[in-house]
Amino acid sequence: MKSICLFFEVHQPLRLKRYRFFDIGNDHYYYDDYTNEHILRKVSDECYLPANRIIKDLVNRHDGKFKVAFSLTGVLLDQLRLNAPEVLDSFRELAETGKVEFLAETNSHSLACMNTREEFTEQVETHRKKIKELLGVEATSFRNTELVYSDEIGNWISEMGFKSVLTEGAKHILGWRSPDHLYCNTINPRLKVLLRNFNLSDDIAFRFGNRDWKEWPLTAEKYAGWLNEKAQDADIINLFMDYETFGEHQKADTGILDFLDALPGAILDNTPFNFMTPSEIADNFQPVSAIEVPSPVSWADEERDLTAWLGNDLQDAAFIKLNSLTSLARKCKDEDLLRDWRYLQVSDHFYYMCTKFFSDGAVHAYFNPYESPYDAFMNYMNVLSDFEIRLNTICPEEEDIGLSNLRKKIEKNEEVIEQQKNEIHNLRNKLKKAAVKQSTATGKIKKEGSVKKKPVRKTK
Repeated sequence: MKSICLFFEVHQPLRLKRYRFFDIGNDHYYYDDYTNEHILRKVSDECYLPANRIIKDLVNRHDGKFKVAFSLTGVLLDQLRLNAPEVLDSFRELAETGKVEFLAETNSHSLACMNTREEFTEQVETHRKKIKELLGVEATSFRNTELVYSDEIGNWISEMGFKSVLTEGAKHILGWRSPDHLYCNTINPRLKVLLRNFNLSDDIAFRFGNRDWKEWPLTAEKYAGWLNEKAQDADIINLFMDYETFGEHQKADTGILDFLDALPGAILDNTPFNFMTPSEIADNFQPVSAIEVPSPVSWADEERDLTAWLGNDLQDAAFIKLNSLTSLARKCKDEDLLRDWRYLQVSDHFYYMCTKFFSDGAVHAYFNPYESPYDAFMNYMNVLSDFEIRLNTICPEEEDIGLSNLRKKIEKNEEVIEQQKNEIHNLRNKLKKAAVKQSTATGKIKKEGSVKKKPVRKTK
C-alpha cells in the first residue's frame, strides 16, 4: 500500500491599518478593514470558490478515492464568517463528503508554541471548537503554524489527544533518510509525524508558472511520472502547500486549476499510489523510526527554521514585548481586549519585519504590505503600545513582587492565627466539659457522704 497525502493550508492575515504615534491612546481600532475585505474577496473569487468546486467534483468523480486535507486558520474563519459566508459554506460542503479532513492548529495562526504551553494549548482548543462549530468535524490531526515543530511541541500535541502532526521534511533533521515514510515523535511515540516532500510540493507551489524552469510546462501526466519513479522506495509522499497556490499565487492563466483537476486521475490511473488523509495514514502505516527534532523547524525559507519570524532585532524586540503582556492579558476578561490580544499574535506581523534580502527576499516582499521591515515594526509597536495602555487601564496591574510576597506572608499568618483560634476554642470546650464532669462527680461524692447511717440496735 502506497499513499499520497495532499494537504492545503488556507490562511489570510488580519492586516493592521497605518497606526501613527499620535493615534496611541486615542484610537483603539487597529485593523485595515477595507484591505482585508478586498483581498479576501479577490482570493475567494480567484482561488477558494473555483478550487473548492474542483475538489468537490474530484471527490464525486473518483467515487471517494480522492481525499484531501485542509487547515483553515482561525483568523481566516473569522473573516469568512463576516465577509465571505459562501466560501465557508463551500468548505462545509467538502466536510460533508466525508473524504476531506480538517486539521486543528493555533486559532491565531500564531507562534504561541514559543510563548507558553498554556497559551498554546488554549489557542489550539479554541480552534478545535471553532471548526467543530462551523464545519461540523472533530479534528484528530494537527498542523502547527507554518509547520513549526519540535520534539517538545510534538509531545504537547500528543498529550492533547492528536494522533498525527504535519511538519517539514528538512534536510538537517532527516540526514540520509527520506521524507517518504512515516515517523513518530521521540518523546511520545504514539504521535505519528508526516514529513513534507518539499521538492515535489514546491514544483507545484512555486515553480509551476515559471517559464524559465527547465520542466515548464508541468502537466499532470509528467508529475504522475515523477511520482511513479519514487514508488519503489516510498511508502507515502506528503504534498503540503498553500491553497492560494491555485488561482492566486499561480494565476488561472498558468493552467494551475486545470492541473489540479487532472492530477488525481493521472495519479490513480498511472501510479500505485492512492490518496489518504493524515489520520488515515496514522491508522494504516507503522512508523519506520522516531525523528529527532531538538530545535523547531518550519517550512519557510531555505533555512527551514524560525528566522522568517524571529531572529533579527526588530522581530525579537516586538515578540519579547508582546510576550511580556501574556500573564496580565490571560487574566483579563474583557472580550474586545482578548480579541485584540489574540489578533496581535498572528505570525504575519513578525514575518513583515524579516530583513532577508537574498534568496528568500522576493517571497517576503510578495506578501509584505509595508515598504520596509522597519515600517512594519514601528506600525506594530505603536499598536502594541496602545494595547498595553488599554490593558493596564481595564485590567488591574500586577502587584510589585515585594508587595505580593508581603501579602502572601500576611495571608499565611492569618491562616496560622485562624488555626490557633480554632485550637484554643476546642481546648476551651474540652476544659468546660472536663470541669462539668468533675463538678458532677464531686457533687455526687458529697451527697453520698452526707447520708446519716442508721443506728445499729444492740441485742441483749
